Amino acid sequence: MTNMCPTKTPMPEQDPNVRNKNFAEVASGYTVEMALDEAARCLNCKNHPCMSGCPVNVPIPRFIEQVVKGDFEEAYKIITTASSLPAVCGRVCPQEAQCESKCVRGIKGESVGIGRLERFVADYHLQHADENIEKPVSNGHKAAVIGSGPAGLTCAGTLAKKGYAVTVFEAFHTAGGVLMYGIPEFRLPKAIVQKEISTLKKLGVDIKTNMVIGKVLSVDELLDDGFEAVFVGTGAGLPNFMGIEGEGLIGVYSANEFLTRINLMKAYKEEYDTPIIRPKNVAVVGGGNVAMDAARSALRLGAENVYIVYRRSEEEMPARNEEIHHAKEEGVIFKILSNPIKVIGDDEGKVTGLECVEMVLGEPDAGGRRRPAAKEGSNFVLNTDAVIIAIGNSPNPLIRTTTKGIEANAKGCIIVDEETMKTTKEGVYAGGDAVTGAATVIKAMGAGRNAAKSIDEYLSK
Repeated sequence: MTNMCPTKTPMPEQDPNVRNKNFAEVASGYTVEMALDEAARCLNCKNHPCMSGCPVNVPIPRFIEQVVKGDFEEAYKIITTASSLPAVCGRVCPQEAQCESKCVRGIKGESVGIGRLERFVADYHLQHADENIEKPVSNGHKAAVIGSGPAGLTCAGTLAKKGYAVTVFEAFHTAGGVLMYGIPEFRLPKAIVQKEISTLKKLGVDIKTNMVIGKVLSVDELLDDGFEAVFVGTGAGLPNFMGIEGEGLIGVYSANEFLTRINLMKAYKEEYDTPIIRPKNVAVVGGGNVAMDAARSALRLGAENVYIVYRRSEEEMPARNEEIHHAKEEGVIFKILSNPIKVIGDDEGKVTGLECVEMVLGEPDAGGRRRPAAKEGSNFVLNTDAVIIAIGNSPNPLIRTTTKGIEANAKGCIIVDEETMKTTKEGVYAGGDAVTGAATVIKAMGAGRNAAKSIDEYLSK
């Protein structure tokens, strides 16, 4: 029987005043009963509008139909026909702006909790399934994937299922890319990421870490060594800065560095000797998910006051509503319509404050967002001992500058055919943030899946 409740089945969460002091996952996920209750809200629409919002085209109504029946393993099999990382996607995808935004239940209430159900199915599988995975029969072809983030892992997994011998080259000592170094444990437990990766390994994917392609080996050398196609999924790991006075002071971090020290290098654990400032007053500049991650992480390191400094209004923040809501619950202070103009330091070169100016919104810019302008005479200073810059990242230029034939645009993004993900170099494909600039996990996965399809067509000729 269809559940006509207009709101989603609530997901249990830690109390905000408890979770802001630990790195355990905020939400504990659905129980079986909760999942069955939520799945019953799906109307199984004839035209499946939710699927049009999914970048990897997960057969959403089909998997939810299996949840209703209580066949969670069949639901998992259906999801994994399209997605290689369902436990990850169920946690970090912006479903509210994608699949759930198309759900007809959202017209007169809340949409079906598609992301919550995907997470439940994936977690149930990881906890209960037989670990024996049959390795596909080899098709005799060999492909290389550079980068083990969501784009690279998706491309690798898709090709492996088709019988390709796939080798993934990862620059860091641990596979997972941004899933490991960028997204905090309280949003995406690293054990979950590694379980997803272990599934790919059982499919035959070979992952080589500490391999900086462009330094250790070049793309051309990979092609010369017998790899018939190469996928570049190196992400956007080069942090952007504002160019204001004082950004070189001690206590100024890029969000990339701050989160990498915490997530990949475990700076929040006392048994790890990872250098990091444990600030008392922190200003995080930016309004995206990365800014929220940095702010919430700073709280968990013991900060007393954490400010989000954002030059536009809250309505224009690019961060997920859920992340903004959680940050507020946990005590993050929002200084909206404020823009930094100078980082202030003491005689020892350490941060002591952040000078800002109030902003007003004017006419829309080319992207349709109202352009902020400084309000004269509105300068103010936030007393801080750390400033974290979270205004975006750009693609690392290493691959394109060490490989002849790979062209990039003015922003450093690799140029590809949007349909096939082919670069301007024969046999080389690219996708994810290396092509688009910083974007979402699921969009990177969609690019990896499309590239795998094109590589398969290229090598099957």
